[in-house]
Amino acid sequence: MMRQIGIGILGGGYMGKAHSVAMSAVGAVFNTALRPRLEMICASSNDSAERYRVAYGFDRATDDWRVLVNDPKVEAIVIATPQETHRAVAEAAFALGKPVFCEKPLGASLDDSRAMVAAAEASGLPNMVGFNYIRTPASQFTRQLIADGEIGDITWFRGEHTEDFYADPDMPATWRTTGAANGTMGDLAPHMINAALALLGPITRVMAEIETVHKTRPGGEVTNDDHGQLMCRFENGAMGQMYFSRIAMGRKMGYAYEITGTKGAIRFDQEDQNALWLYRAEDPEAERGFRKILTGPAHPDYLPFCQGPGHGTGYQDQIIIEARDFLAAIETGKPIWPTFQDGLDVNRVIAAATASCKLEKWQDINAL
Repeated sequence: MMRQIGIGILGGGYMGKAHSVAMSAVGAVFNTALRPRLEMICASSNDSAERYRVAYGFDRATDDWRVLVNDPKVEAIVIATPQETHRAVAEAAFALGKPVFCEKPLGASLDDSRAMVAAAEASGLPNMVGFNYIRTPASQFTRQLIADGEIGDITWFRGEHTEDFYADPDMPATWRTTGAANGTMGDLAPHMINAALALLGPITRVMAEIETVHKTRPGGEVTNDDHGQLMCRFENGAMGQMYFSRIAMGRKMGYAYEITGTKGAIRFDQEDQNALWLYRAEDPEAERGFRKILTGPAHPDYLPFCQGPGHGTGYQDQIIIEARDFLAAIETGKPIWPTFQDGLDVNRVIAAATASCKLEKWQDINAL
């Protein structure tokens, strides 16, 4: 039996719009038992909040997050505002008995993330963190292949999240160039670290280098990082390496990974998100090589969007899948990955990488 649930979204920009559209569409796409009602949206000013309200179809708007969180008609919260706001909003929502979906990274610091996990666990309420890229049908299929042992025991992982939106040194300084949470390790790295944890399991130690290439830009000094690299060791024994950059010339959505096992290998690149490359060592020698698999109705979460194989899903569809999972967690009361704890696990790896860079030595994750 369907019933409505009042949704409040904080932030109306890039991700606020994506989550608003997702909540509008998720009921039709997945036939969810809970049907979102766009109750209230919050933005930094009354004018922008009202503009977003009209554009996205919300009933009401405010420029005060406390008004939204405390409103009795808002039954679940989506946080799509800067990282430094996440903790206060989440703690207030949990205290009022309201489930929370929070965009990544979970908190602006490791202490914030730990406090948010503690608040979530104390409340017993559904909580999720937004790692959308791992939800593509191709990456979900990769998780299945690995879990089913299709490429054997994993021995090596290489991942990257590379983009070029700050590759031009003449790009002006903005809020993105200030504060660790807005740098590459706070912005891009969490997605690929999340992918590594999802695909291979826990990371035990890291060795990292992190640097700012363009230390000044028109308008000011750059106080956060442009790119970083790390070596890591997984709990399952596999070796790994990752690279993150916002100055990677030519890369637009370079969320990519390669995974080697004892029976095969997998390659994926988000810039071609509807294709997965699979190598099986058991194939006849004359046919042995990477084969391109186009996603279709046989792959996870593809069919609700499209009945034609190879037609593909897109970025917004990943956010709709997230909305489906959040609603399911609320409906069933059971946690659905990734929870706040999974967000904390990512932030612990980032903190370890930062410590490793400063100390110039391997850093154990459990030491933090």
